[in-house]
Amino acid sequence: MTEHTTSHDGRQPTAARPHEPARPRQQDADVAAAGAIPAPPPAPAVSPGRSEGDRLRFVGAATRRIARGIDLDEIVLGLCRATVPTFSDAILVFLRDPLPVGDERPVVPFVLRLRRTDRLRLVDEEDSDEPPEPLAAQLCEVASGGALAEVLRGVRPVFGDSAAARAALPELLGPDRTVPNGHRTILAPLRGRRRVIGAAVFVRRPDRPAFEPNDLLVAAQLATHTALGIDKAVLYGREAYIADELQRTMLPDSLPQPTGVKLASRYLPAAETARVGGDWYDAIPLPGSRVALVVGDVMGHSMTSAAIMGQLRTTAQTLAQLDLPPAEVLHHLDEQAQRLGSDRMATCLYAVYDPVAHRITIANAGHPPPVLLHLGGRAEVLRVPPGAPIGVGGVDFEAVELDAPAGATLLLYTDGLVESRLRDVWTGIEQLRERLAATAELTGPDHSPPLEALCDDVLDMLGPGDRDDDIALLAARFDGIAPSDVAYWFLDPEEQAPGRARRLVRRALERWGLDEMSDSVELLVSEVVTNAVRYAERPVTLRLLRTDVLRCEVGDDSPQLPRQRRARDTDEGGRGLFLVNRLTRRWGATRLSTGKVVWFEIQVPAAAGE
Repeated sequence: MTEHTTSHDGRQPTAARPHEPARPRQQDADVAAAGAIPAPPPAPAVSPGRSEGDRLRFVGAATRRIARGIDLDEIVLGLCRATVPTFSDAILVFLRDPLPVGDERPVVPFVLRLRRTDRLRLVDEEDSDEPPEPLAAQLCEVASGGALAEVLRGVRPVFGDSAAARAALPELLGPDRTVPNGHRTILAPLRGRRRVIGAAVFVRRPDRPAFEPNDLLVAAQLATHTALGIDKAVLYGREAYIADELQRTMLPDSLPQPTGVKLASRYLPAAETARVGGDWYDAIPLPGSRVALVVGDVMGHSMTSAAIMGQLRTTAQTLAQLDLPPAEVLHHLDEQAQRLGSDRMATCLYAVYDPVAHRITIANAGHPPPVLLHLGGRAEVLRVPPGAPIGVGGVDFEAVELDAPAGATLLLYTDGLVESRLRDVWTGIEQLRERLAATAELTGPDHSPPLEALCDDVLDMLGPGDRDDDIALLAARFDGIAPSDVAYWFLDPEEQAPGRARRLVRRALERWGLDEMSDSVELLVSEVVTNAVRYAERPVTLRLLRTDVLRCEVGDDSPQLPRQRRARDTDEGGRGLFLVNRLTRRWGATRLSTGKVVWFEIQVPAAAGE
C-alpha cells in the first residue's frame, strides 16, 4: 500500500465532466476490448477558485445518474460510470451477499461479493498486452471484530493510507491482491437505511493528483446515494416478486381439458411497473361434460385489486360447483362484492358450454361482449345483455342461450385488449373482429386456426400506446360431442335397475365397436347404479359419452356424495367405489341443486378409437 500524498502546487486538475466521458484512444482499442478503459491524456489544470464549484457540479451530476437507476444493476452501473474516469481511475463495488430486505435479519456470516468493477489501465499494466488482472477476489468474509468490520462500522470514508484502511483493504481485496504501488485509494462503506450493505473502493493512478480531504466528502455523498438507491431497489425487487407470485397464484396454473372443447389463454400485465391487476380468467369443468368459461376485470392495478379479484374468482369457482345458472352466479358475485365493502367495481362474463347440446348460455355483468369465430371464417360479436358491473347492487342479470357450432371459436377478453387512449372500446372490438376474420382466411374455410397461434395473433394487434391496462384472454374451440356418440337412459329406482343398466351399456358398446370393454364397464356401471338406486326416490339417469375416453355419468336426486372406504372382511358391501377407483382412469362425484352425479372415465383402446 502506498503512502497518501497531497499536491502542493496549488493547482487542481480538471476531471472530465459527467457529460463528457473520457473516450478510449484508437491505439488502445485492444485494451478496451479486454474489459479495461484506457487511460485518458493528462487533464488540464484549473484555478483553485473553480475547483470547489467543479466538485459540486460533479456530485450533482453523479447523484442524478445514480438516482436514474431502478434496479440494483442500474444503480451500481450508474455509480461506476459517473466516477470512472471523472473522479477515479478504477472503482470496486462490493455488496452484501445476500442483501437483506427491509427489516430482515442479516444472514451470518457477513459476506461481501464483488458486484462490479470499472477501471482504466493502471500504471503497472500499461506495458502489458494481457488482460488486466482483477484487483479483488469475488468473495470476502468480514471477520467479526476485524479491521474491515471496524471501518464498515465507522460508516465514514477513509483514505487508503490511513492505519484503519491499510489493515482493512487486504481483507477486502482478498489474498495476494493489492492496489499497485503509487496508486491512491478511498474506502467508502455503503450504508443503507438500517445497516451497512457494502463498500466501494475508489482508486487513482500516480500521475493524477492525490485525493484531498474534500474528496472524502464527495465519496461520502456518492456512497450515501448509492446505498439508499440499492435499498430502494431491493425493496422494489421484493415487491415485484411478491406481485408476480400473487398474480401467478390468482390465475390458473393450467387449463383443464374438458370433453368436447379445447382451451387456450393469455395474460399480459399493464406494464413492468404495474404487474398486479384485477383481470382474471377461468375454465371450470361442470357435471354433464359441460364447462364454465369465466373472464373478469376488477378496476385498478394494485394489490387490493388483485386481492378482490382472488376473492371473486374463488367465489365463482364455488358457485360453479353448485351448478347454478350463469345469471344466478353473477347475482351471488354481486352480493359478495357488496359484502367486501370495497368501492372497486368489477365486470364479469360467465358462460356455460354444453358439448352434447352444442349450446352455450352466457350472462354478462358490464363486460365487453365475446366474439365467435365460425368455421367458415366469419367473426361475429355476440349480442348479449350488457348488464351492470358487479358491485352496483340491486341489478338483475339476464342470460341468453346461443348455438355453439362445432369448429367455432369463442374469444373472451378484458377491455385492455380493445380499449386504450388511442381508441374507444367499440372501435377496438371491431378491430378485433376484423383481425379474427383475417386470421381465419389464412387457414381456409374448412379448418379452424390453431388456438395458441390465434391467441398470439390477437395480441399482435396491439400497437404502440395500446397497452393502458392488463389483458386476460380465454379462447375456447368448440368440438362438441356428436349425437351418435351419446347414449342416455332413465332408470326407475328399483332392484332390477342395475341389471337393466348392464344390458343397455352392453348394447351401446357393441354399437360403438367397444365389445372388449363390456365386462369392466358393466361391472362399474352396476356398482354405481346400485349405490344410486339405494338412496334415490326419482328415476336415475345413466349417460355414456364416447370421445377419446368412455365417460359414464349416473345421476340421482340424493345430495349425499359417496365416499370411498375400506370394507372389512365381514362386510357385505362397501367395495363398489374401491373397484371404481382401481379400474378407471379417473372418477368423481359432483353435488347438484337437484341431487348429484357420479362419473368415471375409462381409456378407449387405440384401435377402437381410430
